[in-house]
Amino acid sequence: MANSTTHSGSESQFAALTAFLKQDPNNLPLLADAAAAALDESQPSAAADLVARYASLSPLPPTVRNIAGLAALNLGRFSEAARIFEDLLADAPGDPVLRFNLAWARAVLDDHAGAEALIDDAVVQVVPKAAALKVRSLHRLSRLEDALAFGLGFSERNPDDRVMLGVISLVALDAHEYDLARSYAERAGPDNSEGLATLGMLHLAEHRPAEALPLFDASLSLQPGFGRSQLGRGLAKLALGEPSEAAMALDAGAATFGDHLGTWIATGWAAFVAGDLVRARERFETALRLDDTFSECHGSLAAMDVFDGDLETAERRIEVAFRLDQRCFSASLAKSLMLAAGGDNAGAERVWEIALNTPLDATGVTIAQAMVNLGISARR
Repeated sequence: MANSTTHSGSESQFAALTAFLKQDPNNLPLLADAAAAALDESQPSAAADLVARYASLSPLPPTVRNIAGLAALNLGRFSEAARIFEDLLADAPGDPVLRFNLAWARAVLDDHAGAEALIDDAVVQVVPKAAALKVRSLHRLSRLEDALAFGLGFSERNPDDRVMLGVISLVALDAHEYDLARSYAERAGPDNSEGLATLGMLHLAEHRPAEALPLFDASLSLQPGFGRSQLGRGLAKLALGEPSEAAMALDAGAATFGDHLGTWIATGWAAFVAGDLVRARERFETALRLDDTFSECHGSLAAMDVFDGDLETAERRIEVAFRLDQRCFSASLAKSLMLAAGGDNAGAERVWEIALNTPLDATGVTIAQAMVNLGISARR
């Protein structure tokens, strides 16, 4: 986020202005200056309180409304911030800083189409970090080619912008441009959360989960709660044979991503391997509600149906899954379970052993590796 006005002063400017306000509490210019100083000194609650005091005395001018919007952003009141910046932009539609601030609020509110549309070259020229926000929004919209084109163009002009290097690395990863992803992640350096997540995912793709895990941990230390690294950490734990920890990390990643189908499927299988079949089915059903055209949703639920002895429903789901994707991992597993059961309602313990020991294809891919592969190329 950015401020459309700048305020200079010493570290104690807010305290000094607050002292003056005690002597002259209704001084509007003083209230405005104190609110701006509060923002500068990372006290958004104080800024919001001062804006409210101003509003009780007089209608807010644009500069103070802008302070109110910035305070709302800092306090996590993103809907309120968006309304304020929308009103301000109605009077100054070309203001690049206001456009960026509104784009930031919309992106956090998951309106990535609205955020991306606000950021053009004029905005990026005034607020360079807007470029990374635009690429992230394009990425979330699954417009990978557009995201790469914009990001690479910006990076050519700004080769030392490490934030953008990390952002591009994740987009390239999802676009299956693995060499490009590795190159940009390495250039982003060891203090870039997105670059570290990319390198971790690439290690997972190379069947090196023990080397991937510390990369995800380092990424999360830089950006706690980062969904891609939570996903990667969970996949690494699953591949290392720690399904309970994997399920916890994958659940956190799924909650962050929201509509990231691969994460929901992976956390369901982690729960399955950990023995929590109720949670496994819940996660698969969540994925199905998000997108019933994703084959792994149907295949995963089919495997649960086999385990429950409902072979008729399982067979229908397997048929749907293979119709959507002949290479569906979970449908292959469900089919293997049905064949191993010989068409009978096998006991739960027997199906469990079959599920955990049946490779999914001729290469010997296991559940864990299949979920790692799915997570790396996870569909949004």
